[in-house]
Amino acid sequence: MNLQSAIPASPDRSRLAVAALLVAGLLWGLTWIPLKYFGRQGLSGITLTMMSYGLVGLLALPWILYRRKSWWPQRRLVLMIALAGGLANVCFLSAIVRGEVVRVMLLFYLAPVWGVIGGRIFFGEPLTRLRVVGVATAVVGAVLLLGGSAVFAAPPGLVDLFALGSGIFYASQNLFTRAADRTPLDAKSLVVFVGCGLLSSLILLGTGESIPAVAPALVGELLAFAGIWMLAAMVITAWGVSHLEAGRAAILLVFELVAAVVSAMWIAGERLDGTEWIGAAMIVTAALLETRPSDDKGSKP
Repeated sequence: MNLQSAIPASPDRSRLAVAALLVAGLLWGLTWIPLKYFGRQGLSGITLTMMSYGLVGLLALPWILYRRKSWWPQRRLVLMIALAGGLANVCFLSAIVRGEVVRVMLLFYLAPVWGVIGGRIFFGEPLTRLRVVGVATAVVGAVLLLGGSAVFAAPPGLVDLFALGSGIFYASQNLFTRAADRTPLDAKSLVVFVGCGLLSSLILLGTGESIPAVAPALVGELLAFAGIWMLAAMVITAWGVSHLEAGRAAILLVFELVAAVVSAMWIAGERLDGTEWIGAAMIVTAALLETRPSDDKGSKP
């Protein structure tokens, strides 16, 4: 989800946009429930990516091709958006299906760290004191979440790597989206789903992983998930972000993380220990710090 500059809105429109983003955050935050369900039906993260996100991409492909004149001048950036977005979702779904929701979501929410680093490297954005504090807070929080000093004794597990990778690729997707400044938002958003379908299909072919037999009822459930739940979350998010200040919208979108963590603890019985709680709080704090305007813009730490 990319935060674009909002258009001026009336107070009533602003309140409606706030409500829309809270609803969208709830939808995104609860996505783990159907994903876990599909995982229990024998679908891996890669297969699930192809049959859900890829399905949306297949439906969107005719529109993207119809609009090709609008994005063709920046086609290389559009391709990178598709690749980065596809990898982000393949990693994220693989992590969610296999791992603990709370841990995966928190590691994914290190994305602002990678965004700050990428913004500095590719756009020359200043590393203000606030951003340095945010990056340091997130990194320390991640180390605590992964086990403190024990993280240096052994490499993180595969699920943790998937979760970290999803945040890195998502931040990359946002950087490429920002660079493609002459490409319309609909093309930049929908091409991600095409990338999901293509990448997951290629990975399945390359690994030789077989697609399990899927009952017609499960196909209907996948269609409903992709065509109703995900599409609604996308549309509501896009509308809310376009009618609210970017900083305010970013803070409200963190509600996705809150919804995922609280629901996973309540429904799935997941828990964090004392040190992990501290790490989680630091990651959330870092995400919120990145949404705030900096008073020392352009200054060095």
